Amino acid sequence: MATIGNDPGGRRRILFVGPAGKRHTIRLGKVSERIAQTILLKVESLLAAKVAHQPVDRETAAWLAEIDDRLHDRLARAELAPRRTSATTAPAKLDAFLDGYIKSRAKLKPNTTRNLEQTRRLLTDHFGAQRELRGISEGDADGYREKLLHDGYSPATVSREIKRARQYFKAALRAKLVDANPFADVKAESQANSDRDFFVTRQTAQAVLDACPDNEWRLIFALSRFGGLRCPSEHLALTWNDIDWEHDRIHVRSPKTEHLKGGASRTIPLFPELRPYLEEQFERAEPGTVHVICRARGPNSNLRTQFTRILEAAKIPAWPKLFHNLRASRETELADEFPIHVVCEWIGNSPDVARKHYFTVTDDHFAKAAAQKAAQNPAQSVHAGSRTDSHDESETAAPLAFANDATVQVPPRGVEPRFSD
Repeated sequence: MATIGNDPGGRRRILFVGPAGKRHTIRLGKVSERIAQTILLKVESLLAAKVAHQPVDRETAAWLAEIDDRLHDRLARAELAPRRTSATTAPAKLDAFLDGYIKSRAKLKPNTTRNLEQTRRLLTDHFGAQRELRGISEGDADGYREKLLHDGYSPATVSREIKRARQYFKAALRAKLVDANPFADVKAESQANSDRDFFVTRQTAQAVLDACPDNEWRLIFALSRFGGLRCPSEHLALTWNDIDWEHDRIHVRSPKTEHLKGGASRTIPLFPELRPYLEEQFERAEPGTVHVICRARGPNSNLRTQFTRILEAAKIPAWPKLFHNLRASRETELADEFPIHVVCEWIGNSPDVARKHYFTVTDDHFAKAAAQKAAQNPAQSVHAGSRTDSHDESETAAPLAFANDATVQVPPRGVEPRFSD
């Protein structure tokens, strides 16, 4: 006997126990009750034929031949129908498909390629390199997520991995290598992780600047902390032609967002905190120098390693997300002074992204709120005292007036208003 189960969002599934006592689930996705009932009857016919070791009836066989590959594959995985095979096309294997997908994306940024390769490794380690794409079910995708969490990956990291896996299988679905995306409905929580937020104070920033070995490193740090640039991509893209000394502006090219409409570049103020380091770098630059930052331009350069050494020299513990939190600290700072749409235009993100991944509540915010309260309390006390004095006078003056006037009679009244007839 098969039954219909209802899931959130209008999704339905059919549940039954096979002849061997194994529980099976056939997920139908978002379908109407009528369609679910039709499939339920066919599943019961297929199940009855399997139990009796008899061929299915003609009507069920015709229905089985006409349904799409996606539903047929789910019936096959539930051991109710034979798998459909192609005489010309071999089943796609997981590792070969993932590798081909990465190679086909010729314009990927290095970091994006590295991230996709990490997801490829995790997927093949879990499912096996030779696993057929069509053989990975929704339940398998759920198990993959649970395994990542069990292995100690943070919820934010697991969310990123699920979204990349969903991206892979979306491409496989478009290429008709699978009948459905098994990761389509797998829960991917918010990638925001407040535990890794860190506000770099002005005092800490000055200590880091004092520990930098030369002006170029001071400028790299200042561009991140006081300019809000993405490091290293926007630092390395910056040229001297991008510095508008006369109008106090800097043209920032953004390789990370150049594929988005209006995201190729933005203009930021030449903040006063940046000017001395830019001026010194300009004075030291060799004639004909194009780029503002000359180091770390090779393929094997690593700013993070050297920056960690600078923090060690300053005796400052390395904070999470070293360069991101410098940029986030600047956006938090600017948001206290300018409208959010202006701040996001300068930093190059959206208000929603800023709220989720950039803005931080700092100690200064608490101190400012406490100072405002302390300033208000004395004024409130004086004001409250004035009201009390006035109230006391009114309470005593009225009875005296009535007491001296024998012609005045005050009838008892409650809270109800008086109305004349």
